[in-house]
Amino acid sequence: MRQLRHLLTCILLWSCASQVQADEFNLPRLGDSTSATISLQEEYRLGRNWSRILRSQAPMLQDPISYQYLEDLVWHLLPQSQVQDRRISVFLLDNPTLNAFAVPGGIIGVHGGLILATETEGELASVLAHELAHLSQRHYAQRLEEERKNRPLMLAGMLAGILVAAADTDGGMAVMSSTMGASMSQQLAFSRRNEQEADRAGMQTLAAAGFDPEAMPNMFGRLQRNYRFFGQKPPEFLLTHPVTESRIADSLNRAQQLPKPRNRRSALEFELIKSRLQVHFSETSQAAVERFEAAHKQAATAANTYGLLLAYVANGQHAQAETVWQALPSSLTSQPIVQMTRIEQLIEARKPEAATQQACELLALYPGSRPLKALQAHAAQAAGHYQEAKRIYEELARDYPSDAQYWFQLAEVRGLLQDRIGVHEARIEYFLLTAQFDLALRQVEFAYREKGLTDAEKARLAQQEREAKAIRQEMKEQF
Repeated sequence: MRQLRHLLTCILLWSCASQVQADEFNLPRLGDSTSATISLQEEYRLGRNWSRILRSQAPMLQDPISYQYLEDLVWHLLPQSQVQDRRISVFLLDNPTLNAFAVPGGIIGVHGGLILATETEGELASVLAHELAHLSQRHYAQRLEEERKNRPLMLAGMLAGILVAAADTDGGMAVMSSTMGASMSQQLAFSRRNEQEADRAGMQTLAAAGFDPEAMPNMFGRLQRNYRFFGQKPPEFLLTHPVTESRIADSLNRAQQLPKPRNRRSALEFELIKSRLQVHFSETSQAAVERFEAAHKQAATAANTYGLLLAYVANGQHAQAETVWQALPSSLTSQPIVQMTRIEQLIEARKPEAATQQACELLALYPGSRPLKALQAHAAQAAGHYQEAKRIYEELARDYPSDAQYWFQLAEVRGLLQDRIGVHEARIEYFLLTAQFDLALRQVEFAYREKGLTDAEKARLAQQEREAKAIRQEMKEQF
């Protein structure tokens, strides 16, 4: 937590320093009220570099199944949105609070708690569509232009508040100095006009994607009612996306003029993912068991049955979990999410060979599935098949090079295989993705000390060293 406070202080100091250093850093400026402060390509680079800080400070939810569901939902909405640059990166944060955010450069972040707070997939989609609209309307750039009319600020200052909320999983950062807190809140909050624009564009996206556009005003209205009379601090999402009665009424009126839903997606996937997160965010695994035993006794729905299976697995009650699995109807066992859960269940029950076989069989049905390949690698590693795990993690790191977790796991497996130079190279990539440039350069030094380096290995190390120094310099100029 101290490290996070220090980082945020630095970001704010860099923001203030931009008043005298804007020309030195050659920051682009707005020409009129409709132009962008920075180009889409510059936004892309800024977003990717800011995401390095996010990875280093905020815990990611290491759940390939839930992540794939969320990413699929974003990509279901994206073609219907007005977003110009569609190089989108989705982050699912291991944070039980209710929040979502969009950062210039195509960064969409969702706290796990948001999925728990939504009652339907349409509500979740409405928040995602709203965040996509902030990107398509270039609201961050507009906000920066408005700030510069009175006091020049770098975009980094506006993004610091997002980092606070993303990294604060226990409320420990909620009490900040009044000056820093007010500054971040003012920089991050969107104007009423911005919110109305995002509502309008977001509802159009929802309707075009086959969702009920009324899900958006219904979601925001329910949130407002739930927190209006509480003395507690409202969720970060309501602080940065202020909701008023007039805004809800206006958005509801607009939604009623849009087409009603068509080609609706199955609600089952949403319910299953919500059960996964309910188990994950339970205070204890035993509490999860008690919750889902009671829920299943009251109503043996698919979501409650699946949640009970997950709870037993999490609590190490493998015999009970197997009993639940054997009793699952085919309508559930035919679901890819449930099929992949079987792999997790077998790994946790210390049956990695069976898990590996299950993964191979499913990959024949769903070739190239990202979560399946991640689970296959996990199963292979658990079974002691390190060469196979290495092969799969190398494929994943190649196909998804910005996923830091794959590089971390690759370094672990290469270490088990005594591949020393491979460990260094994977660690360097991990440190680059998590903004730990000093550690990345230290790994380069360690690697150069290894005996018998080939010319190809020396060339790769030299390239990684140049990249680390270049990104570090670029981030100094951006932030």
